[in-house]
Parts: sequence; C-alpha cells; structure tokens
Amino acid sequence: MAVAEFTPSSSSSIIKKTSLYSSQLFYVSTHQKRRFSLRPLQKTHYANICCSVTSNEVQAPVVTNDLKKKPECFGVFCLTYDLKAEEETSCWKKLINVSVSGAAGMIANHLLFKLAAGEVFGPDQPIALKLLGSERSIQALEGVAMELEDSLYPLLREVSIGIDPYEVFQDAEWALLIGAKPRGPGMERADLLDINGQIFAEQGKALNAVASRNVKVIVVGNPCNTNALICLKNAPDISAKNFHALTRLDENRAKCQLALKAGVFYDKVSNMTIWGNHSTTQVPDFLNAKINGFPVKEVIRDTKWLEEEFTEKVQKRGGVLIQKWGRSSAASTAVSVVDAIRSLVTPTPEGDWFSTGVYTDGNPYGIAEGIVFSMPCRSNGDGDYELVKDVIIDDYLRSRIKKSEDELLAEKRCVAHRTGEGIAVCDLPGDTMLPGEM
Repeated sequence: MAVAEFTPSSSSSIIKKTSLYSSQLFYVSTHQKRRFSLRPLQKTHYANICCSVTSNEVQAPVVTNDLKKKPECFGVFCLTYDLKAEEETSCWKKLINVSVSGAAGMIANHLLFKLAAGEVFGPDQPIALKLLGSERSIQALEGVAMELEDSLYPLLREVSIGIDPYEVFQDAEWALLIGAKPRGPGMERADLLDINGQIFAEQGKALNAVASRNVKVIVVGNPCNTNALICLKNAPDISAKNFHALTRLDENRAKCQLALKAGVFYDKVSNMTIWGNHSTTQVPDFLNAKINGFPVKEVIRDTKWLEEEFTEKVQKRGGVLIQKWGRSSAASTAVSVVDAIRSLVTPTPEGDWFSTGVYTDGNPYGIAEGIVFSMPCRSNGDGDYELVKDVIIDDYLRSRIKKSEDELLAEKRCVAHRTGEGIAVCDLPGDTMLPGEM
C-alpha cells in the first residue's frame, strides 16, 4: 500500500492542517465532503511507512481543533485526526505510551529524539511521549515539545507535558524516571537518599494509581538502585519484577575497556555483568565475560590489571569524563537507556546476557533479598526477563559482591521510612557516590 498525496478534485476554500498519522499535509474542505484523487509520492527515507488509506475514494479526515478538550497536549499534537483504524493497521502497531520524568534535562534531550525516531521500539511503532517536569522547568518542557514538533517524526503521535505524575503517568506502558535531585555542596549521602526518596515514593504511588498494570519502569536518577527500591515499594499493585535500575552504562564502559585492552572491537565482548550498586562498589565481572567467545582471563592474562586498573576505570569513568569535559555523561547515559530497553524488547542472543538492576527476591546467587541489585539477565523480547543461572562466582568475585550488597542493605535501612518498613537508621559504610554525581 503506497503513501499517497491527496489533491481536491474541485476548488473550494481550504484549511491547511498537519496530519500526525501519515506525516503528510492534508487539505480539508470547509464546506462539504469532497472526493480526492490519489497520486503516488516519490519514495522518501520513510518509504516503509504507510497510512490507512485503502481505496481511491476516501473521506477527508475530520479535524478536531478544540484545545480545551485536551489541555495537556502540546501544539500540533493537539490536533486529532479521526482516521478509520488509526490505532492499528496492517502497517502500524498499536500506539504505546512512554512517560519520561526529568524530561527537560540533558539526558532526556538526547533520549527523547531517539524514542521518537523509532530507534528504541522499532520503525513501525507509533509512540506517545508524556513528559514530566517541575514548576521551574515547565517553560523548558515547552521548548522540548516544540523541537519534537518541528522534527516531523512520523511515529510520534502525541506529546503531553505536565508537572503532576498522576496525570503524566496515566496509562504509561514504559516509565523512564530520569529526574532526581543532584547532590549539592556539603550534602550528606543520607540527605540525598531521603530527598530523592520522597520524589520516588511519590512517583511510585502515581504509577500504582494510574499506569498500566504491566508498566516497565527504568530508574535512571541516582542513587538509582535505592530509588528503584523506593519506587517499587510504593507501587504494590505492580510486579516488583517490572522495576529496573540503570546499570547498562557501566556494562558498556566495561566492554569498552576490555575491548581496548584486548585490541578488538567492542562487539567481540559478550557476557558482561555489572554486579551490585551503581556506585564505586559496583563489580565489573571479568570472570564470566568473554572476548571472541573465549573467557576474558584466557585472552587478557594480566590478572593484576583486571582486578585493579580495569575495575577502577569502570567505577570512576564518569568522574574522569566530567574532569575532561566539564559536564556529565548525558549522551552515553541516553544511549545506555536505549540499550537497556532494547534488551527487554528484543530476544537476547543465545548464550549471552545483559546487566540490569532488579529486585533480588528469589535470586540464585545467595544475594540478600529485598534490595535492587544489578545482575545478569536474559529476555525473550516480551519486556520480561529471567536471571542467568550458569555463572561462575569465585571467592574474589563473591567478596566484591558482598561489599556492594552491604552498601545497598545500609541504604535500604536509611530509607525505611520511604518504603513503609519502619524508622530510618542511617549507618552507611562509607561515601561511595559515583564521582561526578555532585
């Protein structure tokens, strides 16, 4: 079925409106229904995209231009076109709702355009973006929506902005929680946990109240492991298995360092696991990782480098980047969010796995239950995952994992008042916030 341009067969006064369905321009008669003739368009970059026109005689789409009926939408996205079978045709999948917090920030500035372009869910997946900000960022959110509007993405059907999570998370099928308060000068880590705990407790309650029961939640805002724990504890009607803390950037960094050391391209590195917390206690696992299908320790025989320099480089990579460039790793973080989602919506290659921070209940590794801990996972591509069982854990790896586990258990005690588990007791073993997160 080819995309077509509609040309009126007789003259009349017309109104020019932008159609979000086919990303072409429709000319709509203001007086009466008209017949339209079809002529093929030249092939474009989006030649694989088609609309729901099925015959040579079609009605002009009815335009609803009453913005009062949908005050939360933005600009051109407030124009509703009532095309038959708009939601699902032979060419399009059903539209999905993706909510993003911290949508006016730098990470979102890279991520939103990847989502709208089809880089995440595929070139035939229509998407609605619901952007959450604060009172201070609402004007910036309007600017973000304007850029999305001007980019003419065929897949982007709706954009809405707001400061109330109970509105922005309505019917969300994916919630990407980027927004979090950064650590200010002189701020104790316990204070940071509490301030962000309040934010993620409220967002968890909102997700529980209005999001899809099968919503997938990826927590990016730091400290992401404990923020994810707080969020899931405040969303009891949503499976704890649906919550993830982003450790994919750490995995990507680890693959990069191993590839550099081995003198290979990074796609030769597989089975990379980041264990534990997204902090300097994280454990990049070189014991189970592979290069060209061979165990890393058989390819890189420098054990001291693996245990010391490699591990430290991965743990402190973000801080070094900030020192070099003067800004945080927003772009690579956005890429890692894309990678994390793709790993859940695409079947994992046979024999491989990926890292993500998930709830530990029922884990086969002996890690304490009731925390969010980065572990190796596989997916069938349906958004769900399973923990990998066939991994090796030696004494060295177990001791490192235990250190990160102890830290997360201490963080959990520090936010007990946010998770409904009693009075908070902050006995953090040390300040292990990742460099550059202040």
